[in-house]
Amino acid sequence: MLALVLELGGSHASCALAQDETLLAQQTLQLDKSGLRPMLPALEKLMRDVLNEANVSAKNCAGLVLGFPGFVDSRSGRVISTNAKFDDAVEFDMPRWAQEKFGLRFAIENDCRLALMGEHFAGAAVDAQDAVLVTLGTGIGAAAMIAGQPLRGRYNQAGCLGGHLPVALEGRACTCGNIGCAEAEASTWSLPQICRDWPGFSGSELASAPTINFACLFAAADRGDAVATAVLARCCQVWSVLAVALIHAYSPEVLLFGGGISARERDILPVIRAHVTRHAWNPRGAAQIRPAALGTSAALYGAVPLLRELFI
Repeated sequence: MLALVLELGGSHASCALAQDETLLAQQTLQLDKSGLRPMLPALEKLMRDVLNEANVSAKNCAGLVLGFPGFVDSRSGRVISTNAKFDDAVEFDMPRWAQEKFGLRFAIENDCRLALMGEHFAGAAVDAQDAVLVTLGTGIGAAAMIAGQPLRGRYNQAGCLGGHLPVALEGRACTCGNIGCAEAEASTWSLPQICRDWPGFSGSELASAPTINFACLFAAADRGDAVATAVLARCCQVWSVLAVALIHAYSPEVLLFGGGISARERDILPVIRAHVTRHAWNPRGAAQIRPAALGTSAALYGAVPLLRELFI
C-alpha cells in the first residue's frame, strides 16, 4: 500500500511517501505560526515534491494522511480542538481539500497517536499489543494502544493527554489551563522559565545562553554547571513520575520514549527505569521501557496502518 503522509509539528512539517514499512521519499519544511490555511500552498508543494522525488502519481496512493498536533476525529476527518496551534484548522474541510487537490481519500490522526501506530507497525513496539509512547519535545505528547488498537474513546481524547497529566500539586500554569502538568514542568517550551526561576540562575552559564533548550541544558550539565545539573535532575524526575502514572493508567507491555529530547536516552532512561522499579504497582511484570526506534519519522510510518484501519 502507498500512502502520502504529512505531519505538522511545532516548528516544521514532515512529508513522506510510505510504502508499507518503507519510506520511499521524505522531505521537511520549516513552519511559521500563521495558521494552517496560509501555509496550504507551501504544504501542497511539499507533497508534490515528495511524489516527484519518488516518481509516483498521487492517483496511485491509497490516501492522504495528516498527523495533527491536537484533538481530531479520525472517523470524520476533522480537527476538533487545538492548543494555539493551527487554530483555523477546526473549521477547515480537509477531506474536501484532499480530494480537490490530490484526488485522494483523507485520514487524520493525532500526531503522537499516529507515531505510536508507526512504532507498532515498524518500530520498537512491533512485539507488543499494549503500548504507550511518550514524546519529549517542544511539549510532551503521549498515546496509548490496547490490544493492538489505538485508544481514542468516544470524544477522541483517550490516551493522548499524557503530557497534561498533573505531576505537581502546586505547579506551573500550563497552556491547557491546568496547573502542574508534566509538559509545564519539563518540556522545551517551559524550560527557559524553569531555569530562570531556579536558585542561582544568575551565576549559571545558562544565564548568558542566547536560547535555553535541552541541548543547551545537557551541554551545560556535561560541563558541570550546578543549575543545569539540578534542573535536568528535576526534569528526569518529572518524566519518571509521568511514566508511573501512564503504567498505572494503561498497563502497557512496552513504554516507549521518543522525541528530540530522548536523543540523550542513555542519560534519561536509566533514571526512569529505576524510578519505575521502585514506585510502579505492576504485579504481573514490569513494563519494558525502551527508546522509540523511528525517531521523528514515527508518525510517517503510521500512515499505512491508519489507512488500513479506516478504509479496508
